[in-house]
Amino acid sequence: MTTESPRWLKSSYSENGGACVEVAGNLVASRGVVPVRDSKNPHGPALAFESAAWSSFVGAVRGGEFSA
Repeated sequence: MTTESPRWLKSSYSENGGACVEVAGNLVASRGVVPVRDSKNPHGPALAFESAAWSSFVGAVRGGEFSA
């Protein structure tokens, strides 16, 4: 069992007045998940995505699948 805590990171692109998410990528190797939380509510809930699902989502964002 691991007791590693999430190390939260915010994107260097988040200069939009606080409407950001934070990601803790350090838990992929030990737990196989990527926790994500609202940066405005750091003590609130976090969603945990399986690493493969998170990779697919990031790939889709980079590929422009969610552009407006």
